[in-house]
Amino acid sequence: MAGTASVLEDGSLLSRLDRTLLKLEWSMAFVSGLGAFALMLLAVWSVGGRNLFNEPLRGYVDWIQAAMPVIAIFGISYVQRQGGHIRMDILVGALGGRALWLAEFLTTLLVLVLMVLLVWGTWAHFDRSFDIAKPNWSRDSSIDIGLPIWPAKLVVPVAFSVISLRLLLQLWGFGRAFVLGLDRPVAVPLVQSAAEQAAAEADHMQGHDT
Repeated sequence: MAGTASVLEDGSLLSRLDRTLLKLEWSMAFVSGLGAFALMLLAVWSVGGRNLFNEPLRGYVDWIQAAMPVIAIFGISYVQRQGGHIRMDILVGALGGRALWLAEFLTTLLVLVLMVLLVWGTWAHFDRSFDIAKPNWSRDSSIDIGLPIWPAKLVVPVAFSVISLRLLLQLWGFGRAFVLGLDRPVAVPLVQSAAEQAAAEADHMQGHDT
């Protein structure tokens, strides 16, 4: 399962690259949140228009299809950086020292291989849809109002490329921890204990109070 994790920072090159990539990841997650908010407004518009004026938003389903990749996929690298994706913490948490970092390195490597393959496949899927010589630069469009589909298809390889960069940095971090025998390496998500989670939540709440 997914757990609460912390990411340590220092002045090393790895940590600087981690923080630089985090800015891009945060921006993408923010855009994903805006997409969800915009979809909520469209729902209000469609339902309100239907009930008040007997005129729902035309192409509502088309807009949902166009926004869904942004909402579902654009922020995945940020979640990976924070250690929020589904994982077997019960198994990984039972390990310690170099065994833990080796397990993290191998699983991260497998995910990276998968993501690289997905970048290749999703880019090919986008390329089949994109045609600069066509109207709206697209060979195909949505069924109802004819929205071009290529922007939604482009979101996927872009998001997968960014998470591939994140996985490369985490491979570096886990590999460095394994070789040097580090206890708390930088630029990788460290699973927090229950006490650490409670302390972090208390600090978060105190920050809101002030």
